[in-house]
Amino acid sequence: MPNTPSLTSPASPALPFPSPVAGHAEGVSNEEFRAAMSRLASGVVLVTAQEPPLDPDDPLAPSGEDVGMTATAFMSVSLDPPLVLVSLRTGSRMDDLLDEQPLWAVSVLSGSQRHIAGRFAMKGRVSDRLLFADIPYRRGEATGAPLVGGALATLECRTEQRVTAGDHTLVIGRVLTASLPSADGGPLAYFRGRYRQLG
Repeated sequence: MPNTPSLTSPASPALPFPSPVAGHAEGVSNEEFRAAMSRLASGVVLVTAQEPPLDPDDPLAPSGEDVGMTATAFMSVSLDPPLVLVSLRTGSRMDDLLDEQPLWAVSVLSGSQRHIAGRFAMKGRVSDRLLFADIPYRRGEATGAPLVGGALATLECRTEQRVTAGDHTLVIGRVLTASLPSADGGPLAYFRGRYRQLG
């Protein structure tokens, strides 16, 4: 029976493997990448957290401000344990805050809450205190973070892991509470650079 050459024999030259490419793939610009990803419809959530007190040792010290941020890069990760992930721009106020303290919350916005998404996505915006001023919300029992009234769902989370990924931080959180405050209406979606309602 003739000998069959092994994968390591001279009769079988090694297959070339592509070397890793640093940065963008050749020919892919930021604009092209954004345009391609804008075709992926995503849900819209409001991520919220409460700054810790200015002086934790003084019970009379004023509490920190509530902070909110609109996000479209949000997903479930695991059922057991219940984990979710949100992507934050590295160095943003929310990224800095969640690097300091681990408790945060998510409100899944409905189609009628487009104004909330737009308000918390503004650049050069006013203080978060004013942004929350006329929005109905309650405080989460586990996190103290604002949970938006009328949201399709709310989740309270505790950070389990932070992963640096390019110019963003992936924050993985264990879900501490989950509720469905509103069964009315459809979700708010983000597609091709605009907020949209389904249906």
